[in-house]
Amino acid sequence: MILITDLEAWLEVLVEIHFILLFSRQGKLRLQKWYTTLPEKEKKKIVREIVQIVLSRNQKTSSFVDWKDLKLVYKRYASLYFCCAIEDQDNELLTLEVVHRYVELLDRYFGNVWNILFFCQVCELDIIFNFEKAYFILDEFIIGGEVQDTSKRSAVKAMEDSDMLQETVEEYMNKPAF
Repeated sequence: MILITDLEAWLEVLVEIHFILLFSRQGKLRLQKWYTTLPEKEKKKIVREIVQIVLSRNQKTSSFVDWKDLKLVYKRYASLYFCCAIEDQDNELLTLEVVHRYVELLDRYFGNVWNILFFCQVCELDIIFNFEKAYFILDEFIIGGEVQDTSKRSAVKAMEDSDMLQETVEEYMNKPAF
């Protein structure tokens, strides 16, 4: 029997995510990432159904829902719900850890120091006005439905490098051509 005591090792091995949805308490979809191929019409139907299921549940109930042949794992941070669909046999608690790590990465990038120190709560406005960065962070963390790198430091470094490259390109493009 293999005993894995390192959380990062667990996250890299055991969770396969089919899709991730971020939506507000009002049911507005803020971010969606699909790791399975589905027609757009089917995706919209699934999003409506899942948002309705999660928002209708009591806050004191479990954050795990059996749904079709998958399991939904969700967590609310401030005004946002983070919802993942995983295989029925996958570990729900590890999925919650994946969600929490993503929230920590968002908080670290957007500079919510108070939240990092005390109670990680990403701001919905950060997602609305910087959705491309939220997708970039997610893509640095999860590829193809599997956790790639659990290191907060390396994910933040990649984001900072991307920002620096973008600033350099913008400076170059703003210089007058002679």
